[in-house]
This record gives sequence, C-alpha cells and structure tokens, in this order.
Amino acid sequence: MTRPLTVAHRAGNALGTLRTAFELGADLVEADVHAYRGRLEVRHHKAVGPWLLWDNGQLVRRRDLHLVGVPELLAAANGDPGLMLDLKGIDPRLPKRLATVLAAVAPDTTITICTQHWWMLPAFRDTANLRLVLSAGSRRGLRRLRSRLRRRPAYGVSVHRRLLTPETVTELRQGSEVVLTWPVDTEADLADARRLGVDGVIGKDLGILQD
Repeated sequence: MTRPLTVAHRAGNALGTLRTAFELGADLVEADVHAYRGRLEVRHHKAVGPWLLWDNGQLVRRRDLHLVGVPELLAAANGDPGLMLDLKGIDPRLPKRLATVLAAVAPDTTITICTQHWWMLPAFRDTANLRLVLSAGSRRGLRRLRSRLRRRPAYGVSVHRRLLTPETVTELRQGSEVVLTWPVDTEADLADARRLGVDGVIGKDLGILQD
C-alpha cells in the first residue's frame, strides 16, 4: 500500500518543532499565518484584543510569546519544499502582503498555500513555485468545493475527515492532484484515512506520522 503524504499540523508555528518535523520525515510542515497590525505573524492562537491571545481554552499575553515572523520562518526552512502556510483570519491585506514577502524572500522555493478562505488564493497565482490547496471544514464548504473543482481544477484540497467517503475522495481527485484530510491524530484515525483512500494526512502526533 502506498504511504500517504504526511503533514505535521501546527509544527511550523515554532522553529524548534519545524526542524523536528522535517528531521522526522514529514512531507509537509504546516504553519498558521495571520495578519496583525500591518505585519504577518505565525501562530495558531486567536487574537482577543491587542494584548491577549487565545488557544486551547487559555488566555495568554502576547508579550509572553515569541511569535515567529514569516521571513524568520522561511529562513529556518532554508529552502525546503515541504513548508505549508495555512492562511488564517479574514484580513483582506493578508494574501497580498504574504505574496510580496514570498516573492522577495523565497522567490525560487516551492511552498504550499492552504486556506478555507479561497478568495485569498488569486493573490498567489502569479507567484512562481506555489501549490494552492483549497480547504473545507463543513458540509457547506464541501458542497462549494465540489462545485468549484468542476469549474476550476486545483493542485490540492484539504477536507475534514468526517465529511469524506471513498466515493467523495474519488470525485475530488478528478479535480485535484492531492486530497488531504484532517484530523489524523490516532492509529484509528490513520486506519480510517487509509480506508478513505486519501493522498495525505494532517495530524499533530509526529510519532504516528513518522510510522
């Protein structure tokens, strides 16, 4: 059986876990990118006002975290084609700013761009070496995705595992090269992903991904 692509979920949000994920052989390492007050930040935390961030049921002060910047992340990745940037939030300035940074800092590096906000993706169509992935996490999103792929194929799609069947995966593959799914954080999740026939799995447990 062919080994699925492995995507290390959130591992790119800190430089230490970024390097660990690459060393363990992850095919893609995901980092979450937000636009905040004129700059790009790499974080999964959600902003709660100007000074606080929220993640996993806890509030933390922004000043207590070292938030990685996109240029710093790109430097740490050192040209590895396995970096995947997941665009978060709805700031309309995010895609253009990120496209500008990528063109200036890593113009020749292959990078995967993923988002549930598909209106952001046209900003990257003229940037070389980018692979665009459309994400869907709800039934409505999946319906839109199926319709979109019939009109305009994409490099890849990323769909929540509970929304998929083997037949749906086959259909999605007709309009995309790669079908990814999440969450895959246990052995049972991995077995289910194999049953579905997806091309790649997204999970936080690096041990399971490495196996």
